[in-house]
Amino acid sequence: MPLRVPFSPPRIDEESIAAVSAVLRSGWITTGPQTRAFEQALTAYTKVQETVCVNSASAGLELALRWYGVGPGDEVIVPAYTYAASANVVLHCGAKVVFVDSREDFNLDPEKVRQAITPATKVIMSVDIGGWPCDYDALYAVVEDSEIRRLFQPKTEAQEKLGRILLLADAAHSLGASYKGKITGSLADITIFSFHAVKNLTTAEGGAICLQLPPAFDANEIARTLRIKSLHGQSRDALSKMNSPQWRYDIIEPGYKCNMTDIQAALGLVELARYEDSHLPHRKKIMEKYDAAFGQDARFELPLWQNNESHSSYHLYMLRLNKATEAQRDTIIQSIFEEEVAVNVHFVPLPLMSLYQKMDYKIEDYPLAWCNFRREISLPVYFDLTEEMQGLVIESVRKAVDKHLPAE
Repeated sequence: MPLRVPFSPPRIDEESIAAVSAVLRSGWITTGPQTRAFEQALTAYTKVQETVCVNSASAGLELALRWYGVGPGDEVIVPAYTYAASANVVLHCGAKVVFVDSREDFNLDPEKVRQAITPATKVIMSVDIGGWPCDYDALYAVVEDSEIRRLFQPKTEAQEKLGRILLLADAAHSLGASYKGKITGSLADITIFSFHAVKNLTTAEGGAICLQLPPAFDANEIARTLRIKSLHGQSRDALSKMNSPQWRYDIIEPGYKCNMTDIQAALGLVELARYEDSHLPHRKKIMEKYDAAFGQDARFELPLWQNNESHSSYHLYMLRLNKATEAQRDTIIQSIFEEEVAVNVHFVPLPLMSLYQKMDYKIEDYPLAWCNFRREISLPVYFDLTEEMQGLVIESVRKAVDKHLPAE
């Protein structure tokens, strides 16, 4: 039997279906004009230099690391509190993951980042947890610090040109968020978005690489390089070959197969066109209602999703339970599901995962990430969540907490 309130179904309506149908009828369903149009629309929306669409944020992260020349002997700083994709791509490149602890807002702590830097550090990967932007000024202060720059040991042409640690943003959650007047996408050297089925803007699966590098770099040429890497190292894609009698192509490197299709891009164009006027205001309204429902109860700690400097993309409502044990949190979640309401947990810190435990990472080294995880419950936030459905969520959470974590 379906739940009365699912956690995060995608927004699919007649406009979405019509856009996909038009692509299917066009006869061009792989990477083509729709993908290029979506890249251009994302570039304009995020105010960046160039955008390259791929089949997932994970692929985007790995392509960015490989473009920068990250490999064996290198280190990449990653928050302990994130999804596996952020760290797994570092392992794919043969580099070492260096975890750092969180701040109270779930995002990585810039001071912990500073302490973790060594001469082997090539990249800092920030992660905007729940859609809340990291402290990018503080992170740039770290990578631009003269002492930190002196530690940097470049091994590739791109590293020589940048002359410092690359700031790579895993912005899988934060399309449309802003920090000090700048929109996500333009906040780091390279930013990666996700368009997975549960994200604010979905293309079913998909991702994008946004470039905002210093003037010494040719963003157009880097975008071309990334597209080649996303298509087996092939020098020309199918669309360019079809539109020219010059059919010949070359394979110039052992690339990957992670290009976006026009079917996916058609969904993305529909969603992006109504993102600011429709998606984000509705999600913000949901966050406000949750704040009103739980803000006066000392058993709850509300998530930070806006202040005078920043606002979230309203992707996740990450409610924490004060003074709850992990076992109590899990029992409360079970009780909420018994009311046919779905909630979730974001995320299990990676040092708790078997893969990383076998690599000798210990959760005790990341106490704030561990504390946040043990108390966190993510509540539903999505476009089709009605006021009645949100009322059921609030009622179910209160009922479960009253039962298992009664007021003192």
